Amino acid sequence: MKNAVARWVFASALAIGLAFASSNAVLAQDKVRFQTDWIPSGEHAMYYGGWSKGIYAKHGIDITITRGYGSGDTVTKVAGGAADFGVADIAAVFTARARSNVPVKTIAVIYNESPHSMFVLKSSGITNFKGLEGKKIGVTPGNSHRFYFPQVAKRAGTDPNKIIWTNMDGAAMAAQLIAKNIDAAPFYSIHSFYINKAAAKAGEEIVVLPFVSVGFKIYAASIITSDKTIKDKPDLVKRFLAATKEVFEWARDNPEEACKLHVERFPEVQLDDCLASVRAVMPFVFNDHSKEFGFGKEGADRLKFSWETIASANDLKPDFDYKQAIDTSLVPK
Repeated sequence: MKNAVARWVFASALAIGLAFASSNAVLAQDKVRFQTDWIPSGEHAMYYGGWSKGIYAKHGIDITITRGYGSGDTVTKVAGGAADFGVADIAAVFTARARSNVPVKTIAVIYNESPHSMFVLKSSGITNFKGLEGKKIGVTPGNSHRFYFPQVAKRAGTDPNKIIWTNMDGAAMAAQLIAKNIDAAPFYSIHSFYINKAAAKAGEEIVVLPFVSVGFKIYAASIITSDKTIKDKPDLVKRFLAATKEVFEWARDNPEEACKLHVERFPEVQLDDCLASVRAVMPFVFNDHSKEFGFGKEGADRLKFSWETIASANDLKPDFDYKQAIDTSLVPK
């Protein structure tokens, strides 16, 4: 009888101890607010899917992800403390730092090649950038494609002064292109699948002219955080970057699972659109550059070219020390 009681007491104590340890493990998780750069399309399925999969939790992070309203807005939110980490184009980070010394840094380069491109209709007969001379291109005010195009034109043997730029609402560009009211429109190449679905309904087909095809290779989407977070919470930054690396590798290897979890959160996203976006994103993340320098890391030459291109496009002081806007030292090797 005494042995039975002793065993019961021991088992109860063990159960209480495990529960307490489990409770402490939950309590030990750092709450993190993470803001993307735009609406939760398939381009972001790795983040949301990784959240549902528990990958961030595995790294001791209790994450909440919210949509962004453009890279500039995400930079502002992170700088002001409304978000702990964010996704933003490196151009927005460089520009904010150079103009106003905004205390935000890129801590991992995600797209080590830019998906900037021009979309044209196959029926237009345009097959290269030279074919855009004398044509009308729809563009949103301040669009980076227009700022970068002179560099692309230079590499493609195209006269940028012969392009007719037409300002319009970004939401209308695809429809205007398909209706043939414009000859070309700037989009990230990763969005070609669902735009081509809309074109197919009108009996048309989208042709993508990627900027990278003429050697225009600059950094684009990146993970950002504040100077204060880097200084005060380096371990959290390391864990967040390790989790982010893992969610990308997981989504690359398991796109269907990533997209199913993503669509569960956002039923308005079509599963096939999500899958196409995830698969289109990965070559900008995992490629020869990432093999040479590692996930999230930058190369000196491409970083310099990226800065010079961004500085020229945004009229920034060329002698600004752009390296103070990036710190990838905490990315896992």
